[in-house]
Amino acid sequence: MDVLDLDVWGICALLAVALAAGWLDAVVGGGGLIQIPALLFALPGASVATVLGTNKLVAITGTSSAAVAYSRKVPVDWRPVAAAGLAGIPASVAGALTASHLPQNVFRPAVMAVLVLAAAWVAWPGRSCAPKDPHTHRSCVPLNCLLGAVVGFYSGVLGSGTGVLLVMAFVSLLGSDFLRGSAMAKVVSVGTDLGALALFAALGHVLWTLGAGMAVANVAGGTLGARTALRRGSAFVRVALLCVVLALVAKLAHDTWV
Repeated sequence: MDVLDLDVWGICALLAVALAAGWLDAVVGGGGLIQIPALLFALPGASVATVLGTNKLVAITGTSSAAVAYSRKVPVDWRPVAAAGLAGIPASVAGALTASHLPQNVFRPAVMAVLVLAAAWVAWPGRSCAPKDPHTHRSCVPLNCLLGAVVGFYSGVLGSGTGVLLVMAFVSLLGSDFLRGSAMAKVVSVGTDLGALALFAALGHVLWTLGAGMAVANVAGGTLGARTALRRGSAFVRVALLCVVLALVAKLAHDTWV
């Protein structure tokens, strides 16, 4: 199954979804919340692994373009962040392998509980959006590697919400503001997506023609999203983060109990 199995309207709809997902991913993460369901609906005969593999191909292109856009405007210490991204590659492969042997409904209630707490954390009135020292996290390379490995494993097992968790980690543990945390999350997300994509590709679970077309739209959305976040600042990213966390909680609740 590939792009030739879809009609013109189906292809146009997936391109529009990829554009919107790229925008959302660039701002705060969570593009998979809309992109994965759209692929499942448009490709009812495809396996879940093929849908996830194709989504990773699309996501990694948009995330990479957003990371480049952020790096030109946001002061980030790339050494520890790159270390987290590299740590996320093998961890995401391990997570994808684990996902094939463990029932995901075991994880969903725990993840929902964490995300509810995350929503409360983001919405807390005293949470500052002010910029902080961009070199605050320079001495935290081991912590960043641990974050990259943990979130990379989560990305392989469950996938949705990886960028959201990374933003929260960088803000709460490394003293970043929301805008800079979103910028750093993009680099680590590239690493986690790369590891999972390599595994799915090796197993033949990527629709390359369809994924390439959607990737172009995703890059455009990612570029627009990064510009939006940079123009609107940390306060806007904080609100977007809260909305995505609540949407992710709703999705996991639906997948678990409906």
